[in-house]
Amino acid sequence: MMNAINWPPPYLPGTTDNFCSNEVIVAGLSAEDIWPYLSHPYIWPEYYSNASAIEFDNGGGPQLNETSRFRFRTFGFPMEAEVTEFVAPVDGSTGRLSWHGWMNGDANTKFDVLHCWLVENLSEERVRILTQESQIGLPAKELAKSKPNKMINGHQDWLDGLVTAARSGKKK
Repeated sequence: MMNAINWPPPYLPGTTDNFCSNEVIVAGLSAEDIWPYLSHPYIWPEYYSNASAIEFDNGGGPQLNETSRFRFRTFGFPMEAEVTEFVAPVDGSTGRLSWHGWMNGDANTKFDVLHCWLVENLSEERVRILTQESQIGLPAKELAKSKPNKMINGHQDWLDGLVTAARSGKKK
């Protein structure tokens, strides 16, 4: 049985304005190979063109941890973010990373998200990477209507880039 995301209220999928889920399972990599590329936001723009302008609050970084607050731009939105779950994959355990992201504004521009990741080792030297995001607000409603789905496609690019970066790093 594979692990699942821990969803706190009010982000439970199916109850929010938008939800997206992307997953890959690949051979030849481990959760430990993937984690450094996921937990270091300054590396994200190197393999994912939709992340930029990364900054940490209060002298934090460069790696995320359980108390990290940071900012970045994604999907054209300037997001404030705070880590809500951080469990590195150690000794075969499942890696878990979640952050609450938000963009303050009025009723038309306020945006609230929970972006979650699972990175888990599977049998036969495979790794599963699951990313899901639950969103609240008018921008989320608009994203939910987009065809093709910008969130699904963007997060798939993130997963593909993450795998490519980890493979490249493993070859060094």
